[in-house]
Amino acid sequence: MRIMNHPARVMQTSRLGHWLPSDPEVLNLWLRKTIDEAEKKKAPFHPVIQEFQKMIETDPVMLMYFTQMFEEQPGFAPPKGSGDVKIKNYRQMLRVMNHVLTTAPEFNLTGMVGFPINAILDFPMITPAGLAAFVVPKVNAMFKKVLKVWTEFLDSPDSRYVLNDSPTGWLSKEALSKININDFIHDPKAPFFGFKSWNDFFIRQFKPGVRPVAGAANAIASACEAAPFAISTQVKEHDTFWIKSQPYSLRHLLDGKFVEQFKGGTVYQAFLSAENYHRWHSPVSGTIKMIHQVEGTYYAEAAAEGFDPAGPNNSQGYIAHVATRAIIFIEAEEPAIGLMSLIPIGMAEVSSCIVTVKEGQKVKKGDQIGYFQFGGSTHCLVFRPGVIAEFALQAIPQGENGANSTLVKVNSLLAIAT
Repeated sequence: MRIMNHPARVMQTSRLGHWLPSDPEVLNLWLRKTIDEAEKKKAPFHPVIQEFQKMIETDPVMLMYFTQMFEEQPGFAPPKGSGDVKIKNYRQMLRVMNHVLTTAPEFNLTGMVGFPINAILDFPMITPAGLAAFVVPKVNAMFKKVLKVWTEFLDSPDSRYVLNDSPTGWLSKEALSKININDFIHDPKAPFFGFKSWNDFFIRQFKPGVRPVAGAANAIASACEAAPFAISTQVKEHDTFWIKSQPYSLRHLLDGKFVEQFKGGTVYQAFLSAENYHRWHSPVSGTIKMIHQVEGTYYAEAAAEGFDPAGPNNSQGYIAHVATRAIIFIEAEEPAIGLMSLIPIGMAEVSSCIVTVKEGQKVKKGDQIGYFQFGGSTHCLVFRPGVIAEFALQAIPQGENGANSTLVKVNSLLAIAT
């Protein structure tokens, strides 16, 4: 099989997928402005934020973690130029989160803050207390509730205020050019181009024929509009996925499902960009054998990465094993492919993996099988040993952590089966 092996992970300053600004000063300005707005507004806490505060203050372990993670921020030296605006304590964290719940991401050509809560937690995430707190099920259950409330706002007509033609609006000339709006179904004569909410705009659909499907029976199509992050071969059943190289560990990645069939196989991982398409399509024709939802983490990152200025993008291999995700097994019609798995993975605010197919359903290569709401994220394709003859050149990760990878269009050729 002709591919590149899983790349070693090193510290990056790039913000893969453009979910957070590559220029730390842009993030500094946003965080300072957002903190000032939240403190000045002093809006009453939403019930879910009240519940979050109660969880912290009535549980001594949570109180310790959420106090220490902010106290520990000055205790390590992040890379030069990584930004210096920090949330002071958990009370300020809650106030800023409360403010974010009624905001939608604005367009910014030089630095969009698509993950506002991630931006708030950028520094405390990598402190010892943060690393401990953000893998606790109780904490992730709380974040799930918070993100559900934000999703409800992003699903509402009120979130359309960012769909305008101002410099920070998604209907500005610069934004429409950036997202290639003419490729998508929309009505330029209708208010807000016909979109019902921010999320409706965000999961906009391609016009028919815009993304033709790789046709040959043994051709595997790209499941997402995504840039290659890593390829790993001869993947083990168990491996130390938390170390610097973040090798894949099938038992954990697949949450124990069909592991025996994939031992020694191949994992392909790619990440979605903020400006691009966020639906997933079937990479093969076949039958949906199993759909397995995993409740996992939202803001965990790999301690081995140290402070991650792309946080948590440099931790994508690690996140694939612990984060909220859907695991979809497809029995391909092509015998050379057989059973394979698509794993859409939630990162940070990208918490909703919406599956639109059912177990037992037959799908054709290129059919939609689900989408992320809100956001783009990362995803894996897992193949049995000996399935992949070669990956298409466009699917080979370029640069450390795929920092120089180019976008692989959904439905285009990803790999050829033996």
